[in-house]
Amino acid sequence: MASIIDIKRRKASVESTGQITKAMKLVSTVKLQRAKQRADESKAYFNKMYETISSILAKAGNINHPYLQENGSTKKGIITISSNRGLAGGYNNNIVKLIRDSGMNKEDIMIYAVGHKAMDTLKHRGYEIVSDDSEMINEPVYDDARILGEKLLKAFEDGEIGEIYLAYTDFKNTVVHEPKLVKLLPIENDQQANEEKSESKAPMNFEPEPEEALSLLIPKYICSMIYGALVTSVASENGARMQAMDSATSNAEEMISNLELAYNRARQGAITQELTEIISGAEALK
Repeated sequence: MASIIDIKRRKASVESTGQITKAMKLVSTVKLQRAKQRADESKAYFNKMYETISSILAKAGNINHPYLQENGSTKKGIITISSNRGLAGGYNNNIVKLIRDSGMNKEDIMIYAVGHKAMDTLKHRGYEIVSDDSEMINEPVYDDARILGEKLLKAFEDGEIGEIYLAYTDFKNTVVHEPKLVKLLPIENDQQANEEKSESKAPMNFEPEPEEALSLLIPKYICSMIYGALVTSVASENGARMQAMDSATSNAEEMISNLELAYNRARQGAITQELTEIISGAEALK
C-alpha cells in the first residue's frame, strides 16, 4: 500500500489537474456558443450554394468547361481541416482516419493542411504536405477561404491536381460531430440533381454564356464550401474539447474520491499500528 505522503501528493496533483480541466471546459463552452452561432448563421448559405450549383448543372445539359472535366492528373488535393491544439478527444484523429480509409492511394494524395494536429500525423505517416495554412483556423474569415480556394483552383487549372476534396468535421449539435470527405472538383451531377433534372421541364438559360457564368460561379462555390467547412469545424472542435474536458473532470473527481478513501484507510492503519506499538511497549515494561 502507498504511504500517506504519497497518497497526499497524488491527490494534490489530481486536484490541480481537475481544476485545469474544469477551467478548460468552461472556456470551451463559451467558445462553443460563439462558434455555434457562426456555424448556424452560415449553414443556410453553405447548403444553398451547393444545392444551387447542383441544380444549375442538372438543368444545363452538357457544358464544356474545365471545372467540369478531368484534366488527366491522378493527383488528389485534399483540404484537411483540424485544430492547432489537442485535448479534443478524437476530433483530430477522425480526420486522419477519414483520409486513411478513403481508399485513395497515398502516393496520389496532396495535403493542403489547415490545422497542425492532423497535418503532423499525416506527415508522420508519409503523406505529402503541399501547403500549411493552419493559422486561419484560429479565427476563420471569408478572405482566408478565398485565398485557399484560389490556390487550389490554380493548381487544378495548371494540372498539378486532378481532383479537389474537402475533409472537415460537420457540426450537428453539441455532442454529435460528423467527419466528412466531400469532392469539390470536378463537379459531378449527383443523384438528387439528376432527379431534379428529370422532374424539371424548364430549361436553364445563362446570361452571359454558360462557360462564362460557371467561371464566375464555381470559384464562389469553392470558397463558400471551404468557409462553411472552416466555421463548422471550429464549432465541432470546441464541442469535442468541451466533452473531453468534462469527461476528464469527472474522472479526476472519481480519482480524488478513491484517493481520499485510500488515504483514510492508510491513516487508520498507521494509527492502529502506533496504538499497537504503544500497548506492546507498555506490556513489556510490566
